[in-house]
Amino acid sequence: MSKAIAIIGAGPVGLAAAAHAIERGLTPLVLERGPFIGHAVRQWAHVPMFSPWAFNIDAAAGRLLAATGWNRPAPDAYPTGGDLVGQYLAPLAERTALRDVIRLDAEVVAVSRAGIDKVRTAGRERAPFALRYRNGAGDRTVMADAVIDASGTWFSSNPAGSGGLPAIGEAQASGRISHGMPDVLGAARSRYSGRRIAVLGGGHSAIGTLIALAELQDTAFDTSVAWLYRGANLAKAFGGGAADQLAARGELGTRVADLVESGRIAVQTGYRLERIETEAAGLHLIADDGRAIAADELVVATGFRPELDLLRELRIQLDPALECTPALAPLIDPNEHSCGTVRPHGAAELSHPEPGFYIAGMKSYGRAPTFLLATGHEQVRSIVAEIAGDHEAAKRVELVLPETGVCSATPGGATTATSSCCGGPAPVASEACCADDASAKAAGKAGCGCGTPARIDECVTA
Repeated sequence: MSKAIAIIGAGPVGLAAAAHAIERGLTPLVLERGPFIGHAVRQWAHVPMFSPWAFNIDAAAGRLLAATGWNRPAPDAYPTGGDLVGQYLAPLAERTALRDVIRLDAEVVAVSRAGIDKVRTAGRERAPFALRYRNGAGDRTVMADAVIDASGTWFSSNPAGSGGLPAIGEAQASGRISHGMPDVLGAARSRYSGRRIAVLGGGHSAIGTLIALAELQDTAFDTSVAWLYRGANLAKAFGGGAADQLAARGELGTRVADLVESGRIAVQTGYRLERIETEAAGLHLIADDGRAIAADELVVATGFRPELDLLRELRIQLDPALECTPALAPLIDPNEHSCGTVRPHGAAELSHPEPGFYIAGMKSYGRAPTFLLATGHEQVRSIVAEIAGDHEAAKRVELVLPETGVCSATPGGATTATSSCCGGPAPVASEACCADDASAKAAGKAGCGCGTPARIDECVTA
């Protein structure tokens, strides 16, 4: 009898997992909280991706689509989030066998073992998983032999306050606060045009929003933009520029650096928001050192964190800092890695004490800020192979990532493209991205994740 896999989330990683499951003769069921597939991606439909189409399509999903006569997008064209849904995810969900395995408006609120709570050990591995999901008709329970949580983190954003806490007054000011990347030049244009906008954050979401606001200034001249940056030096935010192997990503840093230098964006560095006062005239943003900024709107682009309550009855093991698996943490820890690339990894690094349960995609990174879509595809390829019993395929690594070009530790923002994805100089051996990985593989172990070379056009940042 075919194993049943419940997949939480119908985004690009969840649908890729379902495609791999179908190829291996397994029975997937995809539970999506939203009314459409790609529900989270649709929230940033206006945002261009860093990488062209050649980087963004999972291999198994591409094979399923090819059998339908689907026209693959031009490999060198850069899609937006909306393009990703319209030209890839929607056809995948509607024109292939995936159409029969997706349940929409099915928000998973809890996962457990059927009849067995977290404490009980006897018979645990033999009990099926029980997934409780909710829609307008009420609560339902579905059983599965394995579970892949690919629900992402988009709807669980970090707060505006420093120290991981909401700023005092943040809840009361929620009507003037947006998270992520609002559609400044489109649907939200009237909200920001001609107003005082503060953007809090230092990653690509913040930078993309700042650039969009600068474009808005070209027609709405009285729009003012303040960048509230928690770090002391903007060099890290500016990134690798021309050294970045994903050119569109490098261009973001170059453009925002030019805007700062020209004075179109006012910058506050070392700014840790402590309190938000809501007044008739707007917001009063007060840092922990007393600095105050007046704004009409605040865009909070401080990253995301995983929503873990639905997993409370499972035996999961998480790194105490990043909230990812302990084996993955040293590969992605932003305290140790100056670059955004992460060694490819799979079922071994993503396993939990709960056999048959995995977290994949953006959520698997916990609080780490950088996720590569191609890494997510590699994760679910390996995980599904493991669930299917193909342990050799699960151990095999079929992806090598490019340099990010943002690995500089040099004061003043000088960058280098010579770092490996392990954070140090790349070894001569092309099949490894760190010496430890090469040594581990030579001993017959899984290594740190960098293995058989793959085309560079399989890599993408999301």
